Amino acid sequence: MTSEADGPSKDLPAEPERPGDPSAPQTSSEQDERPAAPVPARREHDEAAEAEVAELVGKLTEPGNLNGAERRRLVRRLGFALADAARKAKTSGAVGGRWLADLFASIAPRLPIRDLEALQEHHYGLTGEQLADDLVRTATKATMAVGAVGGAVAAAEFAAPPLLLSAPAQLVAETLVVAAIEVKLIAELHEVYGVRVQGNGSQRAVAFTGAWSKQRGVDPMAPASVTLALGTAAKAALRKRLLRTLGRHLTTLGPFLTGAVAGGALNRMATRRLAEVIRADLRRQRALPPAR
Repeated sequence: MTSEADGPSKDLPAEPERPGDPSAPQTSSEQDERPAAPVPARREHDEAAEAEVAELVGKLTEPGNLNGAERRRLVRRLGFALADAARKAKTSGAVGGRWLADLFASIAPRLPIRDLEALQEHHYGLTGEQLADDLVRTATKATMAVGAVGGAVAAAEFAAPPLLLSAPAQLVAETLVVAAIEVKLIAELHEVYGVRVQGNGSQRAVAFTGAWSKQRGVDPMAPASVTLALGTAAKAALRKRLLRTLGRHLTTLGPFLTGAVAGGALNRMATRRLAEVIRADLRRQRALPPAR
C-alpha cells in the first residue's frame, strides 16, 4: 500500500545513451571490438636485444672449431649487442649484477645440450671416462680461445684511449660465453655419468645454472633440485658467480698481448678446476661402466 504523500508511481523513460559517452555501459560485442593494449615498445626492444645476445652466445658455444677470425668477429658483435642491451636496460634502472644474472638466466634454456647418443657420435664413439675427458678437453680449449680473444680485444682497446670505455662490454661478452660453455659442460657431464636431471628444458637449465653458480654437481634426489625458475638465493648465487668471473676477466685488461695470454690461461685453469669438482660429485652418485 502506497501513501498519498508518495504519490502514484510513474515509470519515467530512460535517458537515451549519448554516443561516445565513456560512462555509458558497453555491450559485450563492443568490449570484444576494443583493440588490445599494445605491447610497450621498450619491452619489445629489450626482448630483441636479449634474443640477439642469446643467438651470439649460442654460436660461440656450438661444438666445432671456429677459426680465430670468426671467433673475434662474433665476440665483437656480442660486445656491441651487450652494450646496446645495457643501454636499453638502463632506462629502467636494471643495469648491474642483477641485469647480468637475469640476462644469463634467459640465455641458459637456449643452450644446445647433447644427449649421450649425440655426445658419443660427436666424440668418435668414446664412452665412460674417456668421453668425459674429451668433453673437458674440448670445453677447456673453447674457454681458453674465448679468453684469448677477449683479452686481445680488450688489449687493443686499452692501447687506444678513445675506445677504452668499450672494453668492459667485450669482457662481459667473454664472461657470458665462458659461463655458457661451462654450464653446457656440466649438463653434458651429467649425461655421460648417467645422472639424469628430470624436467623440461627450462627446468633442467635452471638446475645446471644453479650447479654452475655453486660449482657443484646436481643431486637429483635433493629437495627442489628441479624448479621452474631461479629462486632469490639462487639468483644471488648466480649474480655473485658471474661478477667473480667478470672480475677475473678484468685482470686481463692490459696493453699489447698480455691480456690475450692471461685471459686464455685463467679460463683454462678455471674450467679444468670446475670439471674436476663436478666429476668428483658425479662419481659419488653413480660410477661409470668401464669404457668400451
